[in-house]
Amino acid sequence: MENPARDGTPSAEEISSRLGVVFTADFASTRQWVAGRSWAYPNGGPINPGDNKLDHLTADPEYSRSGTFRATLRRDGRWDTGLLTTEGSEEGFTVRAGDVLEARVRLPYEVGAWPAIWTWRDGDQEIDVFEYHPDNPDLLELTNHVRGANLYYRDPAISPGSWVDLRVEFGPRSVIWWVNGSKVFADRRGVGRAWHAYLIVNLSVCAGRYHPRPAPHVKEMSYQVQRLVVRRPAALSEVLSDEVEVEAEVEAGADSGGP
Repeated sequence: MENPARDGTPSAEEISSRLGVVFTADFASTRQWVAGRSWAYPNGGPINPGDNKLDHLTADPEYSRSGTFRATLRRDGRWDTGLLTTEGSEEGFTVRAGDVLEARVRLPYEVGAWPAIWTWRDGDQEIDVFEYHPDNPDLLELTNHVRGANLYYRDPAISPGSWVDLRVEFGPRSVIWWVNGSKVFADRRGVGRAWHAYLIVNLSVCAGRYHPRPAPHVKEMSYQVQRLVVRRPAALSEVLSDEVEVEAEVEAGADSGGP
């Protein structure tokens, strides 16, 4: 799908003003994020050639923990790549239906780079906040894999090295994307009310099937995530808080040998 017409729905700023922040990414935090491992990759990684990736995931903090996600060429032809996920972390944060994610990213220059922010849980539940390939320099890929909808969004403001502000509302009935403050896609499919998923931020490297692999002289690449926050409606936060309290009470009763 190409760029749709914009409509008269509330602006991203108006929506955010009604939501509370429930997650602010600290990429250096080992409580928030696990580095170099993801069950979105076979056996948790480190490689995923079936998805046209040259990645060899690494937990080296130099590849992700500063918010700059790097990839460097290995002697075996694969690339050490940076990936962070909330799955398996101490906090185990999940995005919920109704949440709004905001991020500011700087796109990579090198052809073959494949940056993304996305969600994943139990082999599915994937929403791509964005994917980018510099061989299509003005295009972002915005995809709801949960219910089958996507947009190839083109804009002259999208280019290698450019800063891009992203905002995604994970609506039960419609996932909505904003780019640089403008609403660009409402998929009218949504994620359903019970949806929840972990966050993944990473830089992959293309193996050449769908997008060109890096040129022979390219040995490293990177992209930057300057900010990533998740906002949540107050009513949803209250429901989740009540669920946590109930679970705690049940666990306490079991520990005390109560009925």
